[in-house]
Amino acid sequence: MGYMKALAAGLMLMQSVLALAAWNNPYPGVDAKKNILYTAFAERPKHLDPVRSYSSNEYAFIAQIYEPPFQYHYLKRPYQLEALTAETVPVPSYYDKHQRRLPENAIAAQVAYSVYTIRLRQGIHYQPHPAFAKNKDGGFRYHPLGESDLDDINALSDFRESDTRELIAADYVYQIKRIADPKLHSPIYSVMAEYIVGLRELADNIKQARQQQKDSVGRYLDLNQFPLDGVSVIDRYTYEIKIKGKYPQFLYWMAMPFFAPIPQEADIFFSQPGMKEKNLTLNWYTVGTGPYMLTVNDPNRKMVMERNPHYHDDFYPSEGEPGDADTGLLTDAGKRLPFIDKVVFSLEKEGIPYWNKFLQGYYDRSGISAESFDQAIKVSTGGDMELTEDMRAKGIRLLTSVAASTYYFGFNMLDPVVGGYSERSRKLRQAISIALDFEERISIFLNGRGIPAQGPLPPGIFGYSSGQDGMNPYVYDWKQRRAQRKSIEDARKLLEQAGYPNGRDAETGKPLLLYFDTTGTGPEEKAKLDWMRKQFEKLNIELVIRNTDYNRFQDKMQNGSAQMFEWGWNADYPDPENFLFLLYGGNKKVGNNGENASNYENPEFDALFRRMKDMDNTPERFRIIDAMMEIARRDAPWVWGFHPKQFTLQHQWMFNSKPNLMANNTLKYARLDPEVRAQHRERWNQPVLWPIVLLLLLVVVSLVPVVISYRRREYGTKP
Repeated sequence: MGYMKALAAGLMLMQSVLALAAWNNPYPGVDAKKNILYTAFAERPKHLDPVRSYSSNEYAFIAQIYEPPFQYHYLKRPYQLEALTAETVPVPSYYDKHQRRLPENAIAAQVAYSVYTIRLRQGIHYQPHPAFAKNKDGGFRYHPLGESDLDDINALSDFRESDTRELIAADYVYQIKRIADPKLHSPIYSVMAEYIVGLRELADNIKQARQQQKDSVGRYLDLNQFPLDGVSVIDRYTYEIKIKGKYPQFLYWMAMPFFAPIPQEADIFFSQPGMKEKNLTLNWYTVGTGPYMLTVNDPNRKMVMERNPHYHDDFYPSEGEPGDADTGLLTDAGKRLPFIDKVVFSLEKEGIPYWNKFLQGYYDRSGISAESFDQAIKVSTGGDMELTEDMRAKGIRLLTSVAASTYYFGFNMLDPVVGGYSERSRKLRQAISIALDFEERISIFLNGRGIPAQGPLPPGIFGYSSGQDGMNPYVYDWKQRRAQRKSIEDARKLLEQAGYPNGRDAETGKPLLLYFDTTGTGPEEKAKLDWMRKQFEKLNIELVIRNTDYNRFQDKMQNGSAQMFEWGWNADYPDPENFLFLLYGGNKKVGNNGENASNYENPEFDALFRRMKDMDNTPERFRIIDAMMEIARRDAPWVWGFHPKQFTLQHQWMFNSKPNLMANNTLKYARLDPEVRAQHRERWNQPVLWPIVLLLLLVVVSLVPVVISYRRREYGTKP
């Protein structure tokens, strides 16, 4: 029987080895030809509530789920707003301080108030959600609930019943009131309170009411009982917003998820006792009218969005830029959106596994990391970047664009060492600005895919200047018709003038020790951090790296405990105000919960900002921006960093891809051919059989002595 056992063991081993061929596919085999887009995410989203979210990794999800009244046209350039849930993009009505109507071309100094009237399309419905479920008598099925009713509830999917209802104007008004709720810490509250009439007073009233009910933790507070002077429901499908002064950028804000609707029923539903303890909140479970709904929220593994069965009529654009038709971008003109049924986001913290899966066809799109750059891109004799032969052989396409983004190294201006506005602190920051060689960083870590920043504005935004006029004279000199970084000797002189000769405090003799907070992990990030240390070593400054996860990093930025950090900003809308407000004192992160992460506050800069922000793009506005840039460059609250160039790769089965630097809700336009994808996956992932054959031969050879021994015992053969 030993012979039979050995043979059985060999067969089992063979089956196991052959099964390895199927393990290469990370997805279920039954999904191979389904209309599913596969992509990845690297950071766990912290906020999925649109009133709180302000990060690109969160917008990747919520922008497909929540719908503000307006959106950006997918194909047209320059970027153009168009109606989404609204019937049209409204033209504001202007009034003076006596409530008299002004003409449409009224100058900002004349305008006391601007009024926007938004009329919604009828027949738009929310995704299925238990908050809308009702009993036969018309009452809500799941509110009110007692805590014991949640004993068997651990996820939203555990509620057996769901329903929908029509989108109405009151949902948008309710969300605007949520911006003022101090409990929610909306990052745009400080900005919106300057414009929306009555928003600051509403915040005070809500705060007082919450203090009065603090003995009832988690109790629902009905925001509808608090009037908001500047926002009102006109009728079921119409609402009105009244803002102070003339602020043309307000329409851009209304195209962001902050102004997407939240139904009161959902807020009531999630505010019930016991919900928060089970992570049943609007910050975790979404409820929108958009093309997709979040059906799996497991940020430690994967996030899944599926088509909203109640999604309203929405169609692929029928016009775009010249040349869009020639590149196939108008092939689907007039067709109903979305094209894709399901989107699977898998957690990928490392770039190499993501890249390898993309090459195998298991991800449909990919960026290009520094490690994979040479494999994907080659530089032509004319200096242009193009795909390598291997990429072209796979049918991979390259999409490029200059990002309307700024990545910067920031100083906390509240810090006693690197912060402040004395000449000592300014010269310290200027010295560090010279020492941090971003040209080198772009070359090493971005393969040249970036432009060194001379200030906060990226190219393409009004107020940006190129050449000598746009150079930062505190970091660069104009030589040989180009900006050249000042020498390290210049930086050391500034450091000495700051009171730190050779990197030591002139008064105490102690070495200067600085702290850098970061979220970077992995080999690539380690290399960047090593590079960062070397930049400071040029000045004999010791840099201490304080590494933490992104959520903890956000907390440190919120309370001002970080000393130095790196952050970035993607344009929310194509206007200089959207970048310069990052340095406006009234928008400080500490105390105001704004997006001024450096907590920079210069009265002269702030006064110019207030003049500039609501102006049309005129030569006068340009001159004001120039003056603001000079102040900020001198104070150096940031080392200005770089503006990235975006490279995106996609497989041949992906269609309708056009970089849109303003819109975030672009998944609905994407189309793919799952049949073609399945064919290429099979071709690219054929199992390598020779190790299996070799292993089987070894099994057979190892069985020979067993067979001989068995036969000798069976027939009594003697040696």
